[in-house]
Amino acid sequence: MKVRINNLLERIPEIDGLEFRGFQGESDFPLMLDIIEAAASADHDEESMTVFDIKNDYKHLKNSNPQNDMCFAEVNGTLVAYSRVDWSLEEASEDTIYSHFVHIRPEWRNLGIEDFMIDWCENRLREISKVHPHGHKRFFQTYSNELKPWFNQIIERKNYQPVRYFIEMSRSLKDIPSSDLPEGVETRPVKSEDVRKIWDASTEAFRDHWGFTDPGEVSFKGYKESKYFQPYLWQVAWHGDDVVGSVLNFIDRDYNKKYNKKRGWTEEITTHREWRRKGIARALIIRSMHTHKALGMKEVALGVDTNNPTGALKLYTSLGYHKDKTMMTYRKEFTNS
Repeated sequence: MKVRINNLLERIPEIDGLEFRGFQGESDFPLMLDIIEAAASADHDEESMTVFDIKNDYKHLKNSNPQNDMCFAEVNGTLVAYSRVDWSLEEASEDTIYSHFVHIRPEWRNLGIEDFMIDWCENRLREISKVHPHGHKRFFQTYSNELKPWFNQIIERKNYQPVRYFIEMSRSLKDIPSSDLPEGVETRPVKSEDVRKIWDASTEAFRDHWGFTDPGEVSFKGYKESKYFQPYLWQVAWHGDDVVGSVLNFIDRDYNKKYNKKRGWTEEITTHREWRRKGIARALIIRSMHTHKALGMKEVALGVDTNNPTGALKLYTSLGYHKDKTMMTYRKEFTNS
């Protein structure tokens, strides 16, 4: 399948054998994974994605159609890079966010392919935006981390600026502290009929966080079919029939096998707004640590917005988590040029 590049012809880098094409279906997934793994290895980053994960992700995309919203770069018939776009509406600000990413094999970096593909993504997103209302701000958005200075230089040269910082944190499962839930709040094993209620409560708790967009039904289905859906590990705080807090724990066995680790993840940590600052999150995280330790894990990890409105970073630091990696969200205000 061909990809539309007519109005970008003059920007194509002069590389012998370089051609661009569109998405060809599931046969592209192993090729995409090969690029992801090669890039992570070159950046000394950790990546545990599998073909199954990619297939599940692409089965449940929101506001993105691979047939129209992807660009693949080949050199002499070998895939060297690919990109995809999507868009979302921020609930609080009503700003429209036009997101994109580029994955490229390390040996083809800094030869102009990334620049061209970012231009293609922006061009495609401008086309998509034509049917959207323009009453609020619009931003192009992409993601990076501190291990990718080569890419950060490229997007900053294109006038993107980091607008939010996130960090990945971890801690050993030695010397787990103690903490109790407030009176009237309890945890109990997750029943299948409660899964959606817990998901909805978690979504509601995130509603006042930066950049929140409603995940929608497709995201819930994608999560349920992913390897990260492990409700038997969740820690959920109940007050009667109401969910007041949760930690949606999981163990990424692909990650542990690949990097010879015994790590559990204490993720999607939320407390209902009316129940914050009562020690619920702290107690649930500590219970989560014990759960992971009982399963043979040696450490736990999580990700956090450094400007989280609930003071989550301070809580995690007090529980012994330390920074492993910084990640950034980059934005550039949308223009019609």
